[in-house]
Amino acid sequence: MKKIENDYYYASKKQPEYHWNNRVVLITEDEEVNFFYLKTLLQRAKAKVIRAKNGKEAVDIIARHKGGIDLILMDLNMPVMDGYEAMRIIKSQHPSIPIIAQTAYTMNNDRHRCLEAGFNDYIAKPINRLALYRMVNENLS
Repeated sequence: MKKIENDYYYASKKQPEYHWNNRVVLITEDEEVNFFYLKTLLQRAKAKVIRAKNGKEAVDIIARHKGGIDLILMDLNMPVMDGYEAMRIIKSQHPSIPIIAQTAYTMNNDRHRCLEAGFNDYIAKPINRLALYRMVNENLS
């Protein structure tokens, strides 16, 4: 541990050097705190963030942008339309958009279930920021 100006700095807390140069990420998340956390992390890496509060809004936003979204972070459990149904609709029209499932309700087989359903990747809440950065970067590449 190094000491820097009266504060302690932990090497593991260092911000990764990701720069996504205004790539557009749609965060589909109904919880305000979760959205704000994800938005803050993605904007630090220079991503442009759009929000949908449920799966139906996500489908509508994708239609309005004619697929011009680079990546979607999709909560699974939301009102109006859940993440699974929204993903199926979006993938049927825009199969090349990567969609990462995110959920707080984790079971042993959730990752497998999400990948089998058609999601490109899966991350469990609480979301580890370094894992999120790596996952988003891999799916934007």
